[in-house]
Amino acid sequence: MAQTVGFIGLGIMGKPMARNLIKAGYSLVVYNRTASKAAELVELGARQVESPRAVGAGADVVITIVSDSPEVESVVLGDNGVIEGIAEGGVVVDMSSISPITTQRIAAELKGRGVAMLDAPVSGGEIGAIQGTLSIMVGGEESVFSRVKPILESMGKSVVRVGEVGAGGFAKLSNQIIVAGVLQAVSEAMVLAKKAGVDIQLVYEAIRGGMAGGRTLDMKIPAFVEGKFEPGFKMDLHIKDVKNALLAGKALGVALPSTGLVHELFSSCSAQGKGQKDHSVIFTLLEQLSGLRQVGR
Repeated sequence: MAQTVGFIGLGIMGKPMARNLIKAGYSLVVYNRTASKAAELVELGARQVESPRAVGAGADVVITIVSDSPEVESVVLGDNGVIEGIAEGGVVVDMSSISPITTQRIAAELKGRGVAMLDAPVSGGEIGAIQGTLSIMVGGEESVFSRVKPILESMGKSVVRVGEVGAGGFAKLSNQIIVAGVLQAVSEAMVLAKKAGVDIQLVYEAIRGGMAGGRTLDMKIPAFVEGKFEPGFKMDLHIKDVKNALLAGKALGVALPSTGLVHELFSSCSAQGKGQKDHSVIFTLLEQLSGLRQVGR
């Protein structure tokens, strides 16, 4: 475990993931645009630096998990970016959810400097990040994956290489299409039950053991029942992922009709000022459309 790991992006997902790397015994070099978010990790032994470039200079493997494609390009390829500091033979692992086309372009730039890249987006939300049980889908060369796999296993329960660089991103887009569709369906079903005057907690208990059961149902019912939508995964981030899926579908000539509809509904929810809430807040939009909740509440 001689490798020093660099970590860029200490948000809802990144901070607990970085914490698990420290717990696993890795030396950590960290950077976050809002420097104060690194304080807890510094107390645990991480070394905080002032730029992505400094992370690259101080680490063998650099992990990034930021919001979208432009942010990844900026921290990796921009002024004072990782590419300016990382040594030949280093590895960049982007665990953000971004456009796979952007990933492939970044990987080509890094390869020209003798630096390998993996794309390794995650699924499992904040709870999975805290517990170290994320599902991690990886794209990149098999030899590089083998080198980095123990690091990824410190953050995830399932770590699967799905193909060459970019393949991880396409797998994540597929995942996000499914989660969005299931979340929409679960919300519609529970609004129907609520409108009929049936206790949705009891509906959940009645159906959870059948084919309708699953993690989305299990994880989101408490929010529906309690009316509390604090983010485990923000609505605006899911909208971004669905948008990237639609763009990928357009580029590849793949029809994604129901995904387009869900994107519109999610976007309507965000337009009401709920984009920073958990994506399960879509339930409230359907309540409004069904006359169960006033607009804006």
